[in-house]
Amino acid sequence: MSKDTDIHKILVIGSGPIVIGQAAEFDYSGSQACLSLKEEGYEVVLVNSNPATIMTDKDIADEVYIEPITIDAIEKIIEKELPEAILPTLGGQTGLNMAKDLADAGILKKYGIELLGTKLQSIEEAEDRELFKQLMKELDEPVPESTIANSLEDAKKLAAKIGYPLVIRPAYTLGGTGGGFVHNDDELETIVNNGLEMSPVTQVLVEKSIAGYKEIEFEVMRDAKDNALIVCSMENVDPVGVHTGDSIVVSPTQTLSDKDYQMLRDAALKIIRALDIEGGVNIQMAIDQHSGDYFIIEVNPRVSRSSALASKATGYPIAKISSKIAVGMTLDEIINPLTGKSLAEFEPALDYIVTKIPRLPFDKFTDIDNSLGTQMKATGEVMAIGRNFETSLLKAIRSLEDGNSHDFTAHSTDELLESIKTSTDQRLFQILELLSRHISVENIHNNTQINQFFLYKMQHIIEIAEELKDDQSIDALKLAKQYGFSDQQIASIWKSSEADVYNTRIQNNIVAGFKMVDTSAGEFDSTTPYYYSTFGQSNESKVSDKKSILIVGSGPIRIGQGVEFDYATVHSIFAVKKAGYEAIVINSNPETVSTDFSISDKLYFEPLTIEDVMNVINLEKPAGVILQFGGQTAINLSEGLSKLGVNVLGTTVEDINISEDRELFSHAITSLNIKQPYGTSVESIDGALQATQEMNYPVLLRPSYVIGGKAMRIIHNEQELLNYMQTAVNVSHQHPVLIDSYLYGTEAEVDIISDGETVIIPGIIEHVESSGVHSGDSMAIYPPQHISFNIQKQITDIAIKLAKKLKTIGLMNIQFIISDNQVYVIEVNQRASRTVPFLSKVTDVPIVDLATNAILGTPLTSFGYETGLITPSSFVSVKSPVFSFNKLPGADANLSPEMKSTGEVMGTAIDYDSALAKSFSAAGINIKNHGNVLLNLSHHDAEQNKQLIDSLSAFGFNIVDMKPAEITEENVDLIINTAEDDHLNNIATAFSIPLFTYIDTANAFIQSLNCDDIMVEKI
Repeated sequence: MSKDTDIHKILVIGSGPIVIGQAAEFDYSGSQACLSLKEEGYEVVLVNSNPATIMTDKDIADEVYIEPITIDAIEKIIEKELPEAILPTLGGQTGLNMAKDLADAGILKKYGIELLGTKLQSIEEAEDRELFKQLMKELDEPVPESTIANSLEDAKKLAAKIGYPLVIRPAYTLGGTGGGFVHNDDELETIVNNGLEMSPVTQVLVEKSIAGYKEIEFEVMRDAKDNALIVCSMENVDPVGVHTGDSIVVSPTQTLSDKDYQMLRDAALKIIRALDIEGGVNIQMAIDQHSGDYFIIEVNPRVSRSSALASKATGYPIAKISSKIAVGMTLDEIINPLTGKSLAEFEPALDYIVTKIPRLPFDKFTDIDNSLGTQMKATGEVMAIGRNFETSLLKAIRSLEDGNSHDFTAHSTDELLESIKTSTDQRLFQILELLSRHISVENIHNNTQINQFFLYKMQHIIEIAEELKDDQSIDALKLAKQYGFSDQQIASIWKSSEADVYNTRIQNNIVAGFKMVDTSAGEFDSTTPYYYSTFGQSNESKVSDKKSILIVGSGPIRIGQGVEFDYATVHSIFAVKKAGYEAIVINSNPETVSTDFSISDKLYFEPLTIEDVMNVINLEKPAGVILQFGGQTAINLSEGLSKLGVNVLGTTVEDINISEDRELFSHAITSLNIKQPYGTSVESIDGALQATQEMNYPVLLRPSYVIGGKAMRIIHNEQELLNYMQTAVNVSHQHPVLIDSYLYGTEAEVDIISDGETVIIPGIIEHVESSGVHSGDSMAIYPPQHISFNIQKQITDIAIKLAKKLKTIGLMNIQFIISDNQVYVIEVNQRASRTVPFLSKVTDVPIVDLATNAILGTPLTSFGYETGLITPSSFVSVKSPVFSFNKLPGADANLSPEMKSTGEVMGTAIDYDSALAKSFSAAGINIKNHGNVLLNLSHHDAEQNKQLIDSLSAFGFNIVDMKPAEITEENVDLIINTAEDDHLNNIATAFSIPLFTYIDTANAFIQSLNCDDIMVEKI
């Protein structure tokens, strides 16, 4: 069956900003979809609101619109572009919900547009809880006893009938938003009300709990000829009760008997056929570990979060194949891109084990409940591949980069046994501690319901560690390496140094070999080099004669280091290849475009540690290593790699250290007559007390070498200082704390590109919020709207001076405060920053491409650039942060120096007011000229109270005054709370009421109301 020739133009709907439950995996799937459709000759129009993505680059689709994903904006795009079809299944729940909204609004019918892949009826049968239950009944497939509720009263009646415990599942939501387990009437009321609010159709499923069952996932593919296959089977280490996005997951399944596997496989194929889905689908099942009875939990009729993991685990590009199926191609005519020989209808076979561990945000939000349930909380994930479970688990653990020691030696055994009854981000490490105390597998299983297979494997890790304590032989070292132990772990057990273990390995030829991921367990030759490391196995990675460059990625998505750095990594790969080098990538994140095997010349899926990076370097012997685009993760490797003789390209390690070391940086700034806030670094509590006596409060405190302003605080008095020093940081000579006097003013920043001679400044970014808010959480404006020409010239001159003084080769980000008409430098980062994608798109300057060429030694003048600020665009663009507080109950929602946002959106227009309006709309704030507003202003902001009231009233808003207990989404449309009232913030989050905690954001919102209509423009 050939592709559809009646269709010429296809609209692809993206997933919008990164939020918990919908992250970088949809940039990967969306990019694959667009390129796959273009490959077949279709004209592709893309709409997405997220500027940080690869998919919103001009060369990914034929026409790219960075616009709000709203019915109004998309109808305008449809009216302009007149596509014959829409592909909604690659944009997560956002894309799927928008397809349904467009159909319900009559827009698809009005313009004669076809939905590709998953038809509307299939979407409704999978997403609508009642229709899904009915379909399963017709198929004779078991589902837990359940009933639909459209109100709290319905839910209470059903609870009385079914009995507790129950699980509440809202319809048409992502990441389990609004759902959860309930054990009593109080929990039922809270979670049902929340679920009904979160569901776009005000519907929840009230379901008998099957917590404790084994949870299995299948990624299934089907075409129009009814060819169907299982792409990947996955098993959750955590039993049913933990959202699969928050669970440790292994592939292929490890504990199913062949009989049970075939039973579940048959059920999955029956379901995708009954739903008549053409493309990919994710099916979640539960099976009783004792009786073998199973239930169907959920079906996602689209490319899902797990699809990216399954694609990277197997090498089978689900989104790419799904897109081709959506336009009529069939599995028996599509070639598998990884092998280049086998057809896409062959089920992948794995001769290795993959382990995924979620990256959870509790290092950022230390005070919130870290228990895991049906509502997802992870911001990202890591994946590791090994020849055995032990190796893949240990590699995944060291990929997490969570900064946690995971040390539970001080806790009693009884405390730990009680603690592991609840799933948390620490349960894995508590189990390992209990196993080291020889607590039985049976005991731990009884407290966790984790399958004993996985617990015995963890016990084996502990046994190897105990053997190492008494045996420091070469054979013991070989065994430990074959089961995934790092040099650092072995050194800790041997009370040696990592360098000593490394040298011993090298001297005894105990080196990593690399195996290929080929989808066929070696049955077919693979044409795409995609590798993972092993010890004690033959090496399959052949080194070419071509000069190579190794590019280090940024690891898991987390608050402070998001998809923006994968954008930079991917563009660096392209530039390295274009410059004539072999581009080799190492990364640990399965969600990203950089770990798409088709992007680089060679991909190594490995943890980003000195040892694991050196394993690749020792084999490949690259001409150099690029670290600048992998965020703080990669930059933190610079000193260690340099000491081992690695050629770290770009700005030297010594010059990076100048910008990171307080004393050296202050000396550099002073020598250039550049202003900076008075500050110092301290190595003790006494040092902090003494330093603050020389400054006036407030002061700004932060640790050195951190991501996303972690543990940054504004301190107002000595008591706050003591609390901070004693609880928030671990101050020492190796980890000094930086103290700055706090300046009030406007913040601005620049990203500069330098080759050592020429310094390019693509643009100046102005922040909406005044100083005191992390740059990642500030609204950003380009070009500046409130900064004078004279100040912009000062910023430009300072940036050029600093780039030359610090000998920047590549990229550098500089942040400024303008206070009392004076420009102060507050921070410098000698690497790519999170604003690089935004600035690249709004200035049309290929920032990463130019920086990579500068790093490789090509003068910037050869591309036609000269030193100075690029002439600003005639358009105005506003970048807005997006938060996921609704997934993290109790999280501090006040804007502060510590970053909290998970993603961003962008609005571009011919004037500032319209750009603001677009940006707010894209961020989900779509209030227009009516509604009730509750004001709660701080003492500092009280003088603006009357002005705010007058402005809001002029636009038709009512100012209301009510007690927190009276507030609901029905009677309050907007909360402006600058008084740091956490209870009020929590109410806003619980009821999904738009919330502003900074007066500047509120004023910007009011200004956006001047825009009467939003126009859409392609970039």
